[in-house]
Amino acid sequence: MGQNQSMLIFGLVLAAAAAAFHVFIFALESLRWTEPETRKIFGVASEADAETTKPLAFNQGFYNLFLALATLLGIALVLSGLTTVGLTLVFAGTGMMLAAALVLVLSNPKMAKSAAMQGGLPLLAIVVTAVAVAVV
Repeated sequence: MGQNQSMLIFGLVLAAAAAAFHVFIFALESLRWTEPETRKIFGVASEADAETTKPLAFNQGFYNLFLALATLLGIALVLSGLTTVGLTLVFAGTGMMLAAALVLVLSNPKMAKSAAMQGGLPLLAIVVTAVAVAVV
């Protein structure tokens, strides 16, 4: 396995980790939103506030799931030899994850830590995968 092939695999592993994190966020937002532990993670003050925002969180959770699924499908396609369409999905999925993290921190600088958690792995996946693809 060549160096750029190893780097590509590493980029895909980072993309898979980003996808896994977004599946976790899906579970918190769409399945566990009113749980005390989840409310604490997201800074939701009360159970009543969680109930009020539950439909919004449910929808947002599915956005995270769909970004993860697009990324995972892209990884599977790359590994099966459909490199162009696979990389397109990987870059689209991780790029939107990163863009959402940027929107979060730009809209509320106090959320910088959350934005870094949300966007760190996608950023690394994009950089490593792009370098691997560029160094052919």
